[in-house]
Amino acid sequence: MSNKPRIIKDYKKLDDAIKEQIKLTYPYGFSENLIRFSYKDGQMISALPFETDDSYFLVKMSTVEAEQIIEDDDDYNDDGNLKSSAKEDYSEKYADVDYMKEVIEEDDMEDD
Repeated sequence: MSNKPRIIKDYKKLDDAIKEQIKLTYPYGFSENLIRFSYKDGQMISALPFETDDSYFLVKMSTVEAEQIIEDDDDYNDDGNLKSSAKEDYSEKYADVDYMKEVIEEDDMEDD
C-alpha cells in the first residue's frame, strides 16, 4: 500500500461523490470485496477498500450492512448489480477523474 493517508469512515458519512465512485468501482456489490483488519484497539473491523489519488479509504461495514446498502440503493437492481443507467451517468460524471479512468475503461471492455 502507498503512503497515502488511510481514512476509516462509515459509508453513510461519505460524501455523495465518493459513494458514486465506489459504486462504479464495485458495480456488483460490496460484500464480496470486504477486507478485515485489526483496528487500533485490537478490534477486528471489516471494510471496503477504495483508493483515490490522495487517500486510501477503508469504508467500515459488515457483510450484512454491505448487502443492506445495495438492497436499499435504487442505483442497484434486484440482483445487486449497478443499473446500466446509473453506470452510464456516473461514468460520464467521473470520466475526467484520473483515478476513475481505469475503472471506467475496464468496465467498457467488459460490456463489449
